[in-house]
Amino acid sequence: MAKGDYKSPLHQTAMTTKTDFWNDSCSIEELEYAIAHGAVGATTNPVIVGNVLKKELHLWEGRIRELVQEMPEATDEDITWKLNEEMAVKAGELLLPVFERENGLKGRISIQTNAKYYRNWKAMTDQAVYFNSLAPNMQVKMPVTEAGVKAVEESTAQGVSINATVSFTVPQAVQVAEAVERGLKRRRDAGHDTSTMSPICTIMVGRLDDWLKVVYNKEKITTDPGYLEWAGVAAFKRAYEIFNERGYSTRLLAAAYRNHFQWAEFIGGDVSMTIPYGWQKRFNASDVEVVDRMDNPVDPVILQELQKKFKDFRRAYEPDGMEPKEFDFYGATSRTLRSFISGYEETCGVIRDIMLPNPDA
Repeated sequence: MAKGDYKSPLHQTAMTTKTDFWNDSCSIEELEYAIAHGAVGATTNPVIVGNVLKKELHLWEGRIRELVQEMPEATDEDITWKLNEEMAVKAGELLLPVFERENGLKGRISIQTNAKYYRNWKAMTDQAVYFNSLAPNMQVKMPVTEAGVKAVEESTAQGVSINATVSFTVPQAVQVAEAVERGLKRRRDAGHDTSTMSPICTIMVGRLDDWLKVVYNKEKITTDPGYLEWAGVAAFKRAYEIFNERGYSTRLLAAAYRNHFQWAEFIGGDVSMTIPYGWQKRFNASDVEVVDRMDNPVDPVILQELQKKFKDFRRAYEPDGMEPKEFDFYGATSRTLRSFISGYEETCGVIRDIMLPNPDA
């Protein structure tokens, strides 16, 4: 294919490098656009599902009313989860051609376990195994809390292709990769084939930046504020280096976009990027050159400054910067879990308003 035949910079990235991208949404409209530009996966979370529901309520309101009739004893939470499942399956259908072409290694839709289960490995595992049964190309997300690491191993051992989420740091990514290796070994030892499983570990690069900006203001730190745009990129590149050195089966996924570095700096890496629709449009309209940058180091001046002035960057950057028992209380983790739980409850509220309209409105 000639260079001029690529539809966009993202399409060129997907077609000419080892780097994949996903659509960061289960919106049908957004996913169709992404696939047309080379996307090979998609992901959801409670906030995304709520946003899709608001944007595409006209596509789903009729189905919600049908579910209310079909499930006469269901709560708003029951309906919310059923709808969440159907949204994921519907989006997964669009990705099935990719899934079949790539023998299960690409073309999956990520569906997230209940964020309220972040302390309960068994509840996460049970839900992951159930979600895995919904369609052949499910990928199941669970948070990288202390319990989540155990759920990653247990789910992998039961044949689930996991996508570890609520993850921002190198130590979290390393613990996920090690848990996946244990789970895959257990599954192989039990006589099962693992060749079509595709474990993923997300690093929410933008949310690490967000957290350090909170620290920057809370602790009244003085530094070049532009340096804070590189923290997530630096952590992701460090994790990638370690994953390659150790030969982990898990593939890294960049998420939570805040700037173009979080796309351009990862081009050329054997990684995935889950990019929101708005950022896809922005990147595709840009003049950023599509060249390999994954192996380009972050400016050592920036790294030194972040390491010197931000304890939470050191904890995020060093592979032994945290133990699993610390994951739940890392600032970016607790902020994101609270956001996901609130997003889930807000989505339940949208369903509740359809089930039980406010007579005073």
